[in-house]
Amino acid sequence: MPKSTLASFAERIALPRLSRPGLGQLSFSQLRVEVLSGLTVALALVPEAVAFAFVAGVHPLVGLYAAFLVGLITALLGGRPGMISGATGALAVVMVALVADHGVEYLFATVVLMGILQLLAGAFRLGKFIRLVPHPVMLGFVNGLAIVIFLAQLGQFQVPGTATPDGHGFLPNGDWLTGLPLALMLSLTALTMGIIYVLPKFTRVIPAPLAGILVIAAIVIGFGLDVPRVGDLASIEGGLPAFHLPAVPLSFETLEIIFPYALILAAIGLIESLLTLNLVGEMTGQRGGASKECLAQGTANIVTGFFGGMGGCAMIGQSMINVKSGGRTRVSGTLAALFLLAFILVGSSLIEQIPLAALVGVMFMVVIGTFAWNSLRIMRKIPLMDAFVIVLVTAVTVQFDLAIAVVVGVIVSALAYAWNNARRIHCIKRDSVRTPGAIVYEIEGPLFFGSTDGFAEIFSPENDPDVVIVDFMRSRVVDQSALQAIEDLAAKYAALGKTLQLRHLSRDCHALLSRAGQLMVDSDDDPDYALAVDYSVRPGQFGGAH
Repeated sequence: MPKSTLASFAERIALPRLSRPGLGQLSFSQLRVEVLSGLTVALALVPEAVAFAFVAGVHPLVGLYAAFLVGLITALLGGRPGMISGATGALAVVMVALVADHGVEYLFATVVLMGILQLLAGAFRLGKFIRLVPHPVMLGFVNGLAIVIFLAQLGQFQVPGTATPDGHGFLPNGDWLTGLPLALMLSLTALTMGIIYVLPKFTRVIPAPLAGILVIAAIVIGFGLDVPRVGDLASIEGGLPAFHLPAVPLSFETLEIIFPYALILAAIGLIESLLTLNLVGEMTGQRGGASKECLAQGTANIVTGFFGGMGGCAMIGQSMINVKSGGRTRVSGTLAALFLLAFILVGSSLIEQIPLAALVGVMFMVVIGTFAWNSLRIMRKIPLMDAFVIVLVTAVTVQFDLAIAVVVGVIVSALAYAWNNARRIHCIKRDSVRTPGAIVYEIEGPLFFGSTDGFAEIFSPENDPDVVIVDFMRSRVVDQSALQAIEDLAAKYAALGKTLQLRHLSRDCHALLSRAGQLMVDSDDDPDYALAVDYSVRPGQFGGAH
């Protein structure tokens, strides 16, 4: 069986499939790697959190607090060590309308409700349904998200313009850098990417992304180069997040306002988190943890809503940085959150001097590593529908958001699967050996809602003899629509005074069809699969002959 694209991605960036060590088993060398990985992630979190706060229309600290709190709690409690969570653009674009129409306090209340919904999803173990996402949808997800990350970095090549409404930062004015500033920005970005690519070939003492950031920062600060820096986005100075009850009326009207947003945010957050969980699992050789991740995300968002944060979910870009830098345990994610808090409390003046070109270079390397380049090569070799799904999910992710893209991809894949199976129903028609004068229809292919019409077209009640045997040995009755099709067929033969015998049906089918008025032939080799229908339905409720 060929290796998956995600597994090949892990090999391309030289990430061995290591077993995850416990905290007590960490060697000094691995602990150093975890600490440096956490520092690298924290540096990359700053501009992202600030930018997403601007997108949502809130104060930069609202995004930074979310990155700290969500990152810390999910690192400690989440289902996949090595994953990084924080404020994300997928959530921010949904929040902007709520903040604009009702204010930031309603956002905090929505984030709390979002967390409660995610806790319920975890309690009912709904995270396991992420396994229903087909591989082409997963490829489209990583490709689309890589493009989104790339497009998000382009804003750093614009000239800072008007101040934000709160006066704590500057928004791009839509004009692109030109001339020497653009040349410097591109050169420093390319140099950062070069360091990240070349350094691992010589040493892994320090994570390559961190080395790139430090080298470029030293060059810019040492030579006094006039290039955009983190401080040009916003001041990140602040205090500890304080407990704060959302100042909204406790009324049904409030619930009517926040529930639709909370439901959408919870769905987007869980989908992005669980897909990232699968991706990180492919790279590190880990499995499971979906429901645990739902619980961790829910807990993190409830706490964040009560401490003035904008909520968040897993971040594929920062997760890739962490894993690529060697982070394999909860230490790196926990330290990333703590480093971020330290930046806010005491290190803001230093962090604000970091050139944006270095962080853009890191994210560009994440884009190169995240995009499933192998999907372009296999596009002509895989089924046309799979290729279409990859392109469709990629485009919808870029144009709309991840949740819509995944839902669309799953629906299209499911419809394609149903259509393919609907065309598989057919039969072999022969004379019966044990019942002289009877005819046998040996059904092949699944019988379900999509194939019932084809099933009905197989038979010729008017032309068939008085005894007709339908053998389901090579078929499977899947749903209630299939049972109804069998009942309808029985009614047609009964109306003509002919006998219909049904062989090799599972025991639950026998029970549900026992009032069909037809001969159910029991055999020792009857299948024992369970029918996917509601067992509370009484036999004979489907209609047909009784």
